[in-house]
Amino acid sequence: MPAPLWLFADQLGPHVHDTDAHRDREVVLVESARVLRSRPFHRQKLHIVLSGMRHLADELGDRATYLRTDTYREALEQVGRPVVVHEPTSFAAVDLVERLRAEGLVEEVLPTPTFALPRADFDEWAGDRDTFRMEDFYRSQRRRFDVLMEAGEPVGGTWNYDKENREPPPKGVERLDVAGPWQPPEDAIDDGVRRDLDALDLPTVGADGPRWFAVTAAEARRALAHFVQERLPHFGPPEDAMLTGDWAMAHSLLSVPLNLGLLHPLDVAREAESAYRSGDVPLPSAEGFVRQVLGWREYMWQLYWRFGRDYMDNNALRAHTPLPEWWATLDADAVTAKCLSTALAGVRDRGWAHHIQRLMILGNHALQRGYDPRALSDWFRETFVDGFEWVMPPNVIGMSQHADGGRLATKPYSSGGAYVNRMSDHCGGCAYDPKKRLGDDACPYTAGYWAWTHRHRDLLAANNRTSRAVASMNRLGDLEAVLEQESAREEF
Repeated sequence: MPAPLWLFADQLGPHVHDTDAHRDREVVLVESARVLRSRPFHRQKLHIVLSGMRHLADELGDRATYLRTDTYREALEQVGRPVVVHEPTSFAAVDLVERLRAEGLVEEVLPTPTFALPRADFDEWAGDRDTFRMEDFYRSQRRRFDVLMEAGEPVGGTWNYDKENREPPPKGVERLDVAGPWQPPEDAIDDGVRRDLDALDLPTVGADGPRWFAVTAAEARRALAHFVQERLPHFGPPEDAMLTGDWAMAHSLLSVPLNLGLLHPLDVAREAESAYRSGDVPLPSAEGFVRQVLGWREYMWQLYWRFGRDYMDNNALRAHTPLPEWWATLDADAVTAKCLSTALAGVRDRGWAHHIQRLMILGNHALQRGYDPRALSDWFRETFVDGFEWVMPPNVIGMSQHADGGRLATKPYSSGGAYVNRMSDHCGGCAYDPKKRLGDDACPYTAGYWAWTHRHRDLLAANNRTSRAVASMNRLGDLEAVLEQESAREEF
């Protein structure tokens, strides 16, 4: 008999376990109590992970060996013979696997099958670069995999439609005129997960709630089909927009099944391409989605490994403010600013917020207030249902907080309330005025932007993409009052 195949919780798809090389293998799945209690994970994140593993075990029937132990080592000792495993998706898990291999519990470590581009191919593409541009990588991905290409050129003659895909939300509407996201039905396995989580003494955060995300391959295919048919045609232009009453907008909600390994990114990208070529989806929407899946997501995966184990130690802006209690506990009711309260409530209620809420609301607030980037990256990983170990360091340390000094992004992503006012309906009913930087109703984003610009004025002045902000700050007649106000701000 071939050696059993040990699967981690983000390796649940058929392209991992149902291949010619593995179809006859026993599959080992492990619930580690030590991992479950190791951090203050979101309650729904734990539910999704356990539900995904238990559903797969149920599907595989006698082929699956499902073990609940304190540690992975204890589980593999119970298996009774060495296992094979695909290379896991974090440095910590790689170290664990290597220790277990040294002890004879792991026989072989196989390449990761859940991403489009092998790491060796990325290293060849990257060469000796120290700084990176996503656009260069994205174009190479399109060429390599022949997605949205014609005779070696991008379809439509343009590589990206960012300008078309930055529209504000329609005025006077509470929700986009789009079919809602597909929601999987819960079953007895979900009920069992919920009972078990209720019985465990775990340091979770966030609300328990109905499951919004696919955790099986069949659910993932249904979610993908629904998105492509019903929502992708409307996705592109408002993909950066926010509405208080529409948490999902036209986003796919596929990050969870992708990060659980249930969908392969190439299959997802080609479904979007097929819908465009059949005339069902406009090119800006198809391209914008492909950019997210085959561009940004793959880019983050590769840079996690490229930047190395010490990347989390980067803190170029010398940000050391501890995360506030209301932030760590997802107490959205303690927040006055509607944009921040809405985003935080989304994390509390669903463990999810879309990419602009992550970058320009949550990340922007943290950047302005100087939250410790390592603690912030951990927070995103623990509280977001799609936040696995490899996802957050490049997204948070690099993109959101500019803590790597510009290796990933050419400028920090900070803005005042004007951006939120333009791209959302949040400001209309907010106690703060996005146009004001001084006074009781001064927007904490607007005032915070100028305080942050002043704090990092030398760095920003030396960057041609941000130097104008410093020049504008120098013309403010009330700058000293704004700085004093923001240094004492305790309410947001």
